[in-house]
Amino acid sequence: MTVHNPLADGSRCPCGTGLQYGQCCGRYHAGAAAPTAETLMRSRFTAFVTGDEAYLLRTWDPETRPFDLALKETSIKFYRLDILDAVAGGPLDATGEVEFEAFYKGSSVGSQRERSTFRRVDGKWVYSAGELGD
Repeated sequence: MTVHNPLADGSRCPCGTGLQYGQCCGRYHAGAAAPTAETLMRSRFTAFVTGDEAYLLRTWDPETRPFDLALKETSIKFYRLDILDAVAGGPLDATGEVEFEAFYKGSSVGSQRERSTFRRVDGKWVYSAGELGD
């Protein structure tokens, strides 16, 4: 199933790198493996922006992954991501953590701060869990 992506390849990627979507998260959404935990976090944020539930589920740890997400049922839209901290999660690491703040608007306006944990499964980074912050 193909997900309609509201970002054209020439659009700026919403993950905050300043790159165009096609040069940034678009390639991971198309199937390339994210090289670091932070890169995976950024690509997952962009998947929330675009409503790409399949990518979010595919990059979620099989041990903690929900059955579905129902993103279309929310009136909140994420628009900005700030990476606050990253611990390990590099190309040679097996685990990593990324702390971020994601800003949203819609039926309410605000931000969500989280410290997410990542691990490698079959050589690829996956999101394991997150602890919400203040």
